[in-house]
Amino acid sequence: MKKLVKLLVSSLLVAAMAIGVCACAGGGKGGNGGGNKLIKVGIINNDPNESGYRTANDKDMKATFTEANGYEASFYYSLKNEEQIAAAQKFIQDDVDYLLISAAGTSGWDGVLEQAKKAGIKVILFDRTIDASEDLYEASIVSDMAKEGEQAVSWLASQNLPEYKIVHIQGVMGSSAQIGRSGALDTKVAAESNWSIVTQQTAEWSEETAQQIVQAVIDSGESFNVIYAENDNMAKGAVAALDKANISHGVGKDVIIIGFDCNSWALQELVNGNWNYDGQCNPFQASYINDIIKNGAKQKVVIMEEKGFDATTITADDVTKYGI
Repeated sequence: MKKLVKLLVSSLLVAAMAIGVCACAGGGKGGNGGGNKLIKVGIINNDPNESGYRTANDKDMKATFTEANGYEASFYYSLKNEEQIAAAQKFIQDDVDYLLISAAGTSGWDGVLEQAKKAGIKVILFDRTIDASEDLYEASIVSDMAKEGEQAVSWLASQNLPEYKIVHIQGVMGSSAQIGRSGALDTKVAAESNWSIVTQQTAEWSEETAQQIVQAVIDSGESFNVIYAENDNMAKGAVAALDKANISHGVGKDVIIIGFDCNSWALQELVNGNWNYDGQCNPFQASYINDIIKNGAKQKVVIMEEKGFDATTITADDVTKYGI
């Protein structure tokens, strides 16, 4: 009889343990399953070699979305919108819990985001906005690209040049960064009779292509006194062409240099007086996204705090604090 009781007790304990294991292994979509189930995220970003900004952004994402932090993360990179959308469809088929997207272009996302919503997959935008209904994504952690452009153009207007002859080097066309930074300059040029665009071309964030664009303007003999480059790498390429032609640039020189992103080396160019202005674009969104996934979205849109730097007022401490 004692043996029978012991056998029954043992059987009940085994059954209870089995039920407990099943309960711990469970968990709904988008959760962490009581701490055992990794949160599956598909992260769609632009090419990390695109710029210093993008390298810092990608590094921040990879440091946050790790197995140790409760994630199973897959990454996809492209500067082409259609390739990113195809990657999003693949992540949906892979049944991820979250889609994190830094869109190459602002349009064309509605269809795939609707697919994600139907599949119960939550979408969080980072870095860049898209043209889609807000009910198709959980939250948006982005830079205000239009404000970045407005700050830069306002600073340029404050220089009170008799005439503005601008070489405008654009980023990837259709990206929110390009639209915002171009839009502010286009608006100002259209409003002021002494502002004109000497050339307006995309270098698609490429230093080498930017150098070629500026070299072509120099070779044409057209005069200019401002280079408005929509990221630091393109500003660097533009300056290389100026240096090759022995054209002075920076504070008190022949050509004003404007860049964006605030790479440490670019801010140092301001400190040295070789560039004039750099607009900040904050790449560190991962901690905000992690908080939203773990604790829920407290607001729909989070705008990263950003500022612009003038070569005449920037300090070495600014380079250390804000440089990426």
